[in-house]
Order: sequence, then C-alpha cells, then structure tokens
Amino acid sequence: MTNQFPTLFSPCRIGNVEIKNRICKAPQTTGLSHMDGSVSSRLVRCYEDLAKGQVGMIIVEYAFVDRDCSKSASNQLGICDDEYMVGLGWLADTIKNNDCVPCIQIEHCGRQRFLGPPMKSASPNPWPLMYQRYGQAAIPQELTIAEIHQLVEDFGKAAWRAKNAGFQVVEIHGAHGYLITNFLSPFTNQRKDWYGGSREKRFRFLEQVFTRCKEYVGEDFPIIVRLSGTDYEPGGMTIEDTIYYAKRLEELGCAAIDVSGGDHHQMIHQVTPMQIPRGHNVWAAEAIKKEVSIPVFATGSITQPDFAEEILASGKADFISMGRPLLADPYWAKKAMEGHPEDISPCIRCNGGCLDRGNHIGKSINCTMNPTLGFEDALAIHPAEKPGKIAVVGGGPAGLKAADTAALRGHEVTLFEKRCLGGYLHEASFPEFKADIRDAMKYLITQVEKHGVKVVKKEAVLEDLEKFDGVIIAAGSMPAGLPVPGADRENVTLAVDALKEDGIRPTGNIVVVGGGLIGTETAVQFSLESANHVTIVEMLPEIMRGCSDCDHIVYQDMIRKNHIAVYTSARVLAVEEEGVAAEIGGCRRLIPADHVFLATGMKPNRTLYDALKAAGKKVINTGDSLAAGKIYDAIHTGY
Repeated sequence: MTNQFPTLFSPCRIGNVEIKNRICKAPQTTGLSHMDGSVSSRLVRCYEDLAKGQVGMIIVEYAFVDRDCSKSASNQLGICDDEYMVGLGWLADTIKNNDCVPCIQIEHCGRQRFLGPPMKSASPNPWPLMYQRYGQAAIPQELTIAEIHQLVEDFGKAAWRAKNAGFQVVEIHGAHGYLITNFLSPFTNQRKDWYGGSREKRFRFLEQVFTRCKEYVGEDFPIIVRLSGTDYEPGGMTIEDTIYYAKRLEELGCAAIDVSGGDHHQMIHQVTPMQIPRGHNVWAAEAIKKEVSIPVFATGSITQPDFAEEILASGKADFISMGRPLLADPYWAKKAMEGHPEDISPCIRCNGGCLDRGNHIGKSINCTMNPTLGFEDALAIHPAEKPGKIAVVGGGPAGLKAADTAALRGHEVTLFEKRCLGGYLHEASFPEFKADIRDAMKYLITQVEKHGVKVVKKEAVLEDLEKFDGVIIAAGSMPAGLPVPGADRENVTLAVDALKEDGIRPTGNIVVVGGGLIGTETAVQFSLESANHVTIVEMLPEIMRGCSDCDHIVYQDMIRKNHIAVYTSARVLAVEEEGVAAEIGGCRRLIPADHVFLATGMKPNRTLYDALKAAGKKVINTGDSLAAGKIYDAIHTGY
C-alpha cells in the first residue's frame, strides 16, 4: 500500500460498521439475476471480482420489494419474499469472504418501469419515455392510502430479509426518479392528501418507510438513504428540499446519506456523459455535508483516484460512491492502493455498454473498456496453448487491445502502426468535451508498453508479415467521401482531418455534410470556435441516428445553444463556389459555405486482410476494418 491517496484509503464508520476505505461500489442494475429475480452464479461472480478489487463496501444493485409493480427491469434482483434469502445470503457471504462490507439497495420503481404497465406512483404523472412507448397505459395509477401502507410494510420486510441474509448495511433508494422520489419531488407529486403538498408531507412516505425498516432491523443496524441533490426537473426537487430530507433522516437515525442527482427523464444528470464535467453532483454532497453530522457519499463521474482524494481531503464528502468506474475496472481500488493508477482501465463515460447496450434493451450489463464484465470466467485470459509470433496491424483501440491481450497470453507480439499509437482516438478526443477518451488512449498505450509489445512505426505490407505465425488486422476504416460534383474543391475537407490540433480552422459559414456522431461533433466543435455560422446537412430524417440517448440529449442542447442550423432529409447535389446545393423538401436550395466538412460515414479498410486471406495466412480481422463502429466495438472485437 502507498501513501499516494491517504484519505481515500483511510477507514471510516457507517453506524457501527467499520469500512476499511472510503470507496463504495454504487448500486447499478446488472441484469445478471435470474428472470424471477433470484441470485444467479453470474451475479455472484461479478460481485466477487468487485470485492476482490478492495473496495470498502459494495452496495448491491436495487432489489424490488413486492411482486406487484416495484420491479423495473428484466432480470432485476428481488428481495420481495423469503425464498430469495438463500441466494441473497450466498451473495452477501461472497462479498464478506473477500474482506468487503456487503450492503444492498431496496427499491420500488414507481413510474420508471421499463417492463411497461401496470405502473404505480405518487400521482398519475407519466415518465415521458414510457408515455411515448405505451401511450395512455403508461400513466401510473395513483397509490391509495392502503397501498402506501402495504408498501411501507414491504420495505420493512425487505430490510429484515437483507439483514438476515447477511448484509451489514441496507440502502433505501430515494433517488433517480423511482417511487420514493415520486413522493419527494413536487414535479411528480400532485397529491392533495397526507402525502402531498408541503415539503413535510412529501417526506412522509420516506419517513414511514425508513421508520418501519428500522423497526424490523433494530436500532443498531445501519440504514442509509440515497437521495438526489436535485432531480434537475423544472419545478422539481431543489437542494433545499434535499437538505431538509437529509436532516430529518438524521433525526430518525439514518446512518449516512448517499447523494446523487437527476432522474431517468434527466438522464444526463444521473449518468453523466463525457460532455459534462466530472463530479457533476459533488456540489450537492458538499451542500448536504455542511448541514448533517452523519457521513455523506459523493458520486457522479468521479473516475480518477486523484480526483476522489481531492474531494475527500477538501471535506466535501466522507465516502466516494462509484458505479461506472468500477465496471470499467473492478480492481480500481487495488491498483490505486498499490500505487499503480496508470493501470486502471478508465471509465470514459460513454454509456455505451452500461446504459445503451445494457439491460434496458434486453441485455445484461457490459462495458466499453471491460469486455469481461458479466463473463468473468468465460472470457478470462489464459496462457496460449502454443505461444507464437503474432503481428498486429494497426495501433487504434482494436489493435492496442488485441496486442495487449495477445501479449498477456504469452505470445511474442509486434504491432505495426504508420501514424502514432491511438489511431482515430486522437481525433475522437480532440474536442475538450470528449477529453475522457484521452484517458482510454493513454491506458491502452501504457499497457502495450508495459507488456512488452514491440512497436514498428510503418505501414505493414505483405512482406513484413511473412515470418509471423498469425496476423491480427486492425487497419481501421476510411471516410466514405461524397460522390457529387465539387466534392474535390479546395474548401472541402474530411471532418476527421479537422478534429486534431494541426487541423484546418476555417471561419465564417461552415457546412458539415453528414449528421452522424462525427458530423455532429465537428459541427459543435466549430460552433464553439470564433463567430462561425454552422449548418448540418443530413440525408436521413434525423441526425445522430444510432447514437446514445445521452449523446442525443447533450448534443441537441449544444446545437440549440450554439444556433447550429440542421437540415434533415436533405440530399446534397453539388458543392459549388457559393456553397452546398441540396434538395430539401423537394426543392433545390443553396446553403452558403466558406468551408465544407464531409462526415458521410466510414467504410472498413479490408485491403490487407483480403490479401492475407487469399495468400492462405492465418489472419483475424477486428475493429473498424471488420465493420465500422464505436470504441466499444473496437475494444471488444480486439480483445
């Protein structure tokens, strides 16, 4: 253990439970339970790595408290019946056996039910996404007084089950737009009875839930509560509301307050993407800590140990609660504790696996940076049966990951890269609002260097590859271009060539042809520079098709704030001296342009792969040269 992060690795107590350090795994649904919500071996195996990774406490993902409407998502963990206790005990014991404190979060989803109707909430106020999907059926039923009383009892019994299964702490989920938040926030609580109206009345449901849980588990057993500092909704819950709730909870015997923010409607504040500054909700933890004497958790994009140390050392919080960073690397804490933070596989806040490709679309949780998440045994690295000499062509994310993995398996690896290591990660991370990708690039390059991969700075040709036992192609992709008159004009540039420090920096009227992720980011970047007037021209009915929900939200906001003009269902006819001629709504229109950037898609670079295949060489194609995709696809196929 080093003294590099002294506060982060100092012990602290939650109630009568001592936590060996200040790092807690935040609760995140994994979709790794059985369909009925019982504990599976995959779930236990996933948490086993987290516990071995030396976090102080694991807050196991939300567990539903009744069989009626509290379950939110497929394969969500359950705690609604005594029959779940054997599996929960298995999980709790696994965590404790690895010197980690097990905690579990108990919840009711309220109006945020991915499984669809029926839904129940404080008031018949639907979640917009569910309303779009299910229409009138997504309007939640307002809970009756009798149903509220039953749910209070259900929460209490869930806490009892958690304690008797072996969990040492229970967390009540009062954040992120779930049922308790539906009562706490005036945005979702329009009740006129005992549970709605004033701040005190809106708190009443949580007060009764907390009190009943304490009655079931006893005064000495610590219960903590997760709250949103604010839900970021217009007319919603304010930090003053949350401070009031936190102080009342302390009076009731709450052992700690876990502070997050946002709800599913304001997802970018709950699961902040890389375009939003790190530590997005730390301010709320700091504000609450000034008002209570019990421990306070800070959370939200605290991805690096030096940042976590600064938050704790400056007195803004007592614990750091991390979700996505510990998915990207379950051994985050161990590597930081041993003085090797450069070996931490970083969360880049892309939300590509944990959110967009996770169980919300019918898959268990996964991660861009960690291909083994949920497959810890099946995809574990083992020594190669017959180590050989392996060539990797291309030093982008796929090539770097493939080279490092092959080296870890015992192969002698040579990596060919004609440019510089990182490939298009350099362009992808050029805008400051995508700086997190630089962490990924630095990590991937560091691992290749540490594990003895030989790097040859040249473009590999067939002759270079003859002496190798096998070849992995990670040659990337090429811009598709634009086959129209005038596309070869001097004022026409590929968008990827602009996203770098020495790229062209024109001013004036700028037109970006192509509204995918690269085109949108190029447009946003140039809208932030000088007094440019930027226009996006996209042939599809919408821009950013196939991009993440968070990217949609944050970029649409940037487009609006920076007055970027957007034309969809627009077909470019030509690039002329005065601008871009396009067919829009059946009419020809000239869009003034001093400079034009092309972002019309990428196509795989298969030339070398096809040649090696034809020559009978043992060869594997990976990354963008297999199929143009995202960083997620590159790292996973490379691995």
